Amino acid sequence: MSIERHIAGMLQQIARQQTVIEIAPQGSTSKAAALAHVAEQYGYTYAMAYKTGFKNSLVQVRMYRDPQPDARVREAATIAAHPQAGNGGTVPGLEQGLLKPLPEAVGAVAVLKDLITFDVMAQYVADRRQKVLGYLGCAVLTLLMLLDRPPVEAVASGGAVAVLFTVAFKVGAIRRAKITQRLTDAGFLAVRDEQGRQRFLRPGQQLPGHTNPFAA
Repeated sequence: MSIERHIAGMLQQIARQQTVIEIAPQGSTSKAAALAHVAEQYGYTYAMAYKTGFKNSLVQVRMYRDPQPDARVREAATIAAHPQAGNGGTVPGLEQGLLKPLPEAVGAVAVLKDLITFDVMAQYVADRRQKVLGYLGCAVLTLLMLLDRPPVEAVASGGAVAVLFTVAFKVGAIRRAKITQRLTDAGFLAVRDEQGRQRFLRPGQQLPGHTNPFAA
């Protein structure tokens, strides 16, 4: 799908003044963050992100319509400044014809990218049960290989898979810790949702699913 069609599709949802809009660009979290930034200029704010589609290859971002008065002022100003957005005209915060932020929007898009990445990674964070199952699988693999391979080879293969699991767990934890620090420095508050997953909210914002997700 072309960039214009992505933007036009999102703006159609916004024009209907939907309480919730869904953004699902084909590509990286950077593109999703760029579109989310555009939606913010029309009075929406980030809610959550997750992987979906075939083999979880698509990043889906959910945005809520912000009921605060300043959001409506921001929306009106954006509509006035970019009347042809989605129809070949300029788009707030992005370079013409690209999902690339303008210099003044780079910081805001980077924050949205961190929010999206953190939420997407939460789908794959290994808890204690998942780790136990992973290492148990390594042990089973080793036992199966012992049936028709030399013990040294079987143990080495099982150990190599276990090392890969360990490295993957640690790399993911380190990356999430860095994102956590950046979001905390940006003023976001860490909370837990109903499933016990860590989320980040702006001050005064509630978790998605409330009647008013922005109520204090």
